[in-house]
Amino acid sequence: MQPNILFITLDQFRGDSLSCAGHPVVLTPNLDALATEGVRLSRHYAQAAPCAPGRAALYTGTYQMNNRVVANGTPLEHRFDNVARAAIRGGYHPVVFGYTDVGADPRQITDPDDPRLSTYEGVLPGFDEVLNLDERHAPWMEWLRELGYEAAEADVMLATEHERPAEHSVTTFLTDRFLEWLDTQDGPWFAHTSFIRPHPPYSAAGHYSTMYEGADMPPPLPVPEDRHLLHDALLSHTAVAAPTDPAAIDHLRSQYWGMISEVDHHLGRIWQALRDRGEWDNTVIVVTADHGEQLCDQGLVQKAGFFESSYHIIGIVREPRLPEGHGTVVNDFTENVDIMPTVCEAMSVPVPLQCDGLPLTPLMRGERPHGWRTEAHYEWDWRDVFIAEGVHEWPWDRRLERQNLAVVRTDDHAYVQFGNGEWLCFDLAADPTWLTQVTDPAVVLPLAQAMLTWRQQFLDRQFTGMLLRDGGIGRRPDPLPA
Repeated sequence: MQPNILFITLDQFRGDSLSCAGHPVVLTPNLDALATEGVRLSRHYAQAAPCAPGRAALYTGTYQMNNRVVANGTPLEHRFDNVARAAIRGGYHPVVFGYTDVGADPRQITDPDDPRLSTYEGVLPGFDEVLNLDERHAPWMEWLRELGYEAAEADVMLATEHERPAEHSVTTFLTDRFLEWLDTQDGPWFAHTSFIRPHPPYSAAGHYSTMYEGADMPPPLPVPEDRHLLHDALLSHTAVAAPTDPAAIDHLRSQYWGMISEVDHHLGRIWQALRDRGEWDNTVIVVTADHGEQLCDQGLVQKAGFFESSYHIIGIVREPRLPEGHGTVVNDFTENVDIMPTVCEAMSVPVPLQCDGLPLTPLMRGERPHGWRTEAHYEWDWRDVFIAEGVHEWPWDRRLERQNLAVVRTDDHAYVQFGNGEWLCFDLAADPTWLTQVTDPAVVLPLAQAMLTWRQQFLDRQFTGMLLRDGGIGRRPDPLPA
């Protein structure tokens, strides 16, 4: 019997913000429980930020250098396969609750007035959107009005969640709608629940907003004195500059962890519903995020730049048919590009050739595959954040193509390669706070070579192994005819 697939994203969820990961403050009993019955990916990384780039990599299993979604609003080319299309091939009717933040390919749209041409919050092709919670949050807003609240913009209502009971939160609303849908299902299903929390605004719902008041807050990672110009620019950018007042920092962090504990509570409701329906042992559950959250580390909030707080994310997978791996913690590097291949194998669908990631299936069996990666990679493009001034005369002006970076993160170091040729290297074994830079060529050169090798090995391969011969398509390494 085909399993159910429950694919959960928790927007902007840091990899360290789990009590089972040793966090000194936040409580996540239901995610912890899932980890004891599944596999926790302790060094799991998103491949890009912000939302649309991060989700493009997650949904297609491709690095940003291949899918080229570099900003909220960059279209995802229609040619790319994705996890929803794979589900259809697996015999499912994939549905989504929330949002996918995928910009439509304009070449597939003939009507110039099509609203998809004016938003990055489109629906990933293949998904049936049961509940649309884009930035307008229209269904939730209508529900709040029915409850007697005065109409306001969605961003205002999100920023004031602390003023209302947690039972009226956007997280409650999404969970309720999903559970209502679940009660109508008969047979294998595929559902993607895309929760906005713990994404800002930093306002936890109801009593969760005071859950961590007065807690002994661990301090954020410090701002280095020796900074790259990009870091200086981010510190002066109002959207990502963190507060400097210690009380404001503690409040912001308490709200973030409060949002995490609330969404954890509602995941517990879902776990119980699956048990009540007798589906717990026939449901594959994947929990991840589109990217991380700076949370005042290095003087920044939100997600941007090259620090790993923006990219190290939650990763938990439960495959009930592989109990031998349950309760294990994977300390090898894993990446969001691994999620699509993993879900494909769970559905008995061949992993598409486009995928840059690897199936996590062996790790879920408690095995470590030979040749598993020894590093993580992520990318950030800031052409949409800091617009280069002046007229960009194509094809001679390529400044935008230099406004990007790529990071290779190993056990001991992080190497940052900028599109303009600059680079940074950090010694994370000696100093995990990202304050200690390295310039020794004996350290830097192998990391730069690893970055180059990575880019060469993961060039798009969809046709590179194909040969037109004998009236059809052959595939290497099949021997050429004599």
